[in-house]
Formats: sequence, structure tokens, C-alpha cells
Amino acid sequence: MRADALESDFLVIGAGLAGLYAALRAANYGSVCLLTKTSLSETNSAWAQGGIAAAVDENDSPRLHLEDTLKAGRGLCDERAVDVLVREGPQCIKELEKLGVAFDRTPSGYELGREGGHSRRRIVHAGGSSTGQRVVARLSELVLHNPNITLIEHTPVINLLTADGACVGARVAREQATVLARVTVLATGGAAALYHRTTNPPGATGEGIALAYRIGAELADLEFIQFHPTALAVPTARSFLISEAVRGEGAYLLNTQGERFMPKYDERAELAPRDVVARAIFEEMRKLKSDHVFLSMQHLKPDLVRSRFANIYEVCLHYGLDLTRDLIPVAPAAHYTIGGVRTDLWAETTVKNLFAIGEVSCTGVHGANRLASNSLLECLVFARRAIEAAVRQGSSPFRRSKLGNCEGPASGVGLAEQGLDQIRRVMTEHVGLVRDRSGLERAIAELRDLETTSSGLLRDQALVARLIAQSALFRTETRGVHIRSDFPNEDPAWQAHSIVHKDRPLRLERHLQRESL
Repeated sequence: MRADALESDFLVIGAGLAGLYAALRAANYGSVCLLTKTSLSETNSAWAQGGIAAAVDENDSPRLHLEDTLKAGRGLCDERAVDVLVREGPQCIKELEKLGVAFDRTPSGYELGREGGHSRRRIVHAGGSSTGQRVVARLSELVLHNPNITLIEHTPVINLLTADGACVGARVAREQATVLARVTVLATGGAAALYHRTTNPPGATGEGIALAYRIGAELADLEFIQFHPTALAVPTARSFLISEAVRGEGAYLLNTQGERFMPKYDERAELAPRDVVARAIFEEMRKLKSDHVFLSMQHLKPDLVRSRFANIYEVCLHYGLDLTRDLIPVAPAAHYTIGGVRTDLWAETTVKNLFAIGEVSCTGVHGANRLASNSLLECLVFARRAIEAAVRQGSSPFRRSKLGNCEGPASGVGLAEQGLDQIRRVMTEHVGLVRDRSGLERAIAELRDLETTSSGLLRDQALVARLIAQSALFRTETRGVHIRSDFPNEDPAWQAHSIVHKDRPLRLERHLQRESL
């Protein structure tokens, strides 16, 4: 690709579920450039196991789904955004089926799973616990065969470009090329791979958040990093996710003394929301001076376990563990970035013509604690809305003479593993599941030093990590997944959103959603 070689109606950055779905919908209205810094198979969405939450059963309703989501969100969900999510979710499931995604079914309808925080069985899945992989594979196939979509893999974005205050495209790492677009859609995923123990692929390091921040987009709620309660805790294994659906089918959590402990923390026991379960596991590990607890499915039917959780079963077998007979060591791991680039109900950011969808965004649907399996649903609903809004509002043609040269780094794009390892150490030690003032202050100082001495992706990664730590220091309470040992209680004064902007101090706003289209 030569410099200034490519112009497109839509630029979609990121090729997980949100990016793929947005690209396919945008291709109905014009040309699409789909950029990804890795490959189609290395996205976070492809690793998603549980499924997609949607009120598709006759015994369920969008209203019940909304109530469960609000309850899990600890007073910080934006109800308007949640209402959009739950009302439009079932239609997105139907659209995926029309695109050829085959969800698991029984003779009477969808084979629905149940997960923590849900009052009904409403988790639609494909291939048992291989939902993300199946859905991403099908959408990837459609993208590859769509003549209106140009796919460019293994190409990080260096910085976003602006003209007259609007986003008009991006400069990319491949020969410093420029991609100009009338509409730019960020779908770059989250930042949970900035921690050592993470369920995310290595590429989930938050650069999309930095790209938006550098051109003046507002960010929100960065302190809320969700730790999944049950990631495999074997010294020789990566932090492989043991899906929440396992507990949904009746698995128990036991401490290292063999005691089932969740009933003493919450009446919903293993089906409590993730923040409750993760914190309970942390407390059991702390009290017993252990680095894990156990997940037990010994009391469940072996055939059910092997068929419903085939990929989890195979991974555990690889490490000498039989899911049907053995106690499986698990511990919390960084899993999901709840905060991100602030958007309205149509996924537009505070920068004109720049949209953000999926985990890079902060729509307000997750509040202070994401309800299980709402993440893939959010990808679909807001990708659909972003393209609809972009088409409806239109945009001005880009003018080369007025292109702004944004503040993103222009050199040193390659990953510096030593620096990234330093970020992961700092985040794990000081900005983990439980935080306090002294640790957060140390983290901010160390991350700021790394940020000022780095360039390229490492600089962006250090920036995002620092902004997470600063937001965590700013919120002096415990709420949802944000746990401060020095402020252990939820404070009504903090029932508001932390807002970050590059030219203004951190501030609180009561309502995340601005006036929308």
C-alpha cells in the first residue's frame, strides 16, 4: 500500500464481532476498508464462550432482561441504553441466523443457557461453549467474499486524522499509508491484556481508546475492569476462561478445604453476578493463603458436561484434568473493559464522524458490572445502530488540504515486549481486583514515566493503563467491579460516571448519555 492510496466510504478499525458486523452492514451502502492489527482469527470475540444474551424465549421478555442488567450494573447503567440493548437484541439474533449462523437448538426452540445474574435462561449459543468462534468464523467468511469490503490484516493504526473537528480516517503502519473515510468506526476491543492474568488474547491492549483520546474524544468509566471469576489456574497453562455457563448448569465453587462457600456470600450462590463471585473467591484465597479455589462438576451428568462444554473439556484434558471427575483449579483474571470511548445511543463519540462499538466503547449498558453475555449483544446492537446513524446523517466529503495531523505517534510502531511486560506487572500489582490509594499512586507514577519514554503502540498502552489507574484513584468508593480496600463501601455521592478528556481534569457526570440523534 502506498501513502494516500486508499479512500473509502467507511473505515472500520478492528475485526471482532462488532467490526465484522459493522463492515457487513456498511457494505450495503458503500465501500468499506476493514483494518485489523492482527488477523481475523485472533480477536477477543472469537474467544467468547458463553453466548449471546437475548430475550427470545416465551417465558422471558426485554423488560426482565433490562431489570437483570440494571441490577448487575450497581446503579450505574444508563437505562435508555439498556432499553435499546434488550429491545433490539432479539432482532439481531434473527439477523445472524439469516447470515448463516447456526445456533444450538432443541426440538422446541433455542437451547438456552443461564449465567450469573440472569433470572431466566436466555443465553443463545452455538457449538456449546464455542459461540464466539462459530459466529466470528461465519461473519469472517462473509467479509472475505464481499466485493465492497477491503480487508487489511496485521496493520496497526498509528493515529486518527481530523479535518474541521471531524474524523476523516487514519494513518496506518503499513508504509505510513493514509486511509481516508467519510465515516470511521472504532471496534478495536478492550484492554484486559494489560494484565498478566487475563482471559483475553495478547492484542487486547487498548490502543483504540488511546487513538480516540488523542483527537479529543471523551472517555468514561475506565476504572471498571471486570475480572472473570473462573479462569483456569494451572502453572503451565494460560488463563483459559472457564465459562460462566458452567456454573449456570450447576457447577459448585469449593475452597481449598473442600467447602462450598458461595452461599455465605450471596443467596444466589454460584449464580450471583460476576463482581460478587470474583470478590468472594478473592476473599477465600486471601483467608486460606491460596492462589486458587476449585470448580466442581462431579455431581453433574458426564455426558452433559462433555457435550455442552466440549472445548473447555478438551483444554482441561490437555492439562491432565477431567472436567467430569476432577476439581478444576480456578482464580479471577482480567476479562472485560467496561469503560471506554463515550458514545451516544447511536454509537457516535464526541468527535464527529467517529463511532465506537463493542468493548472499546462506553455506551452505559454495563454500568459498574457487566451482566454475563451482554457483551456480544452490545457488539451487534450498536454496530447496527452506528451504520444506520452514519447513513442517515451523512457526512461531508473529506478535503485533503484541511487534514489535521493528529497527536498519535508517528514512529516506533513495533511492540516492545519488555515495556509491555512492565505495564502488566504494574497493573497486576497495583490496579487489580482490589486497589488502594498508595498502590494506585505508585502505578500512575511508573506508567507516566514509561509513557514519556516510549513511542508507538507501547506509548498508547502505557497511556491507557495510566488513565485506568487515574480513574481508579479518582473514584473513592467500592462499586461493582471497582473495589477499593481503603473505601470499602458504595457511596451514593459516586453514583455518577467518571469522564476523561485530554484537555480537562477528570470529572463526574450523573448521566452518561448525551442528546442523541
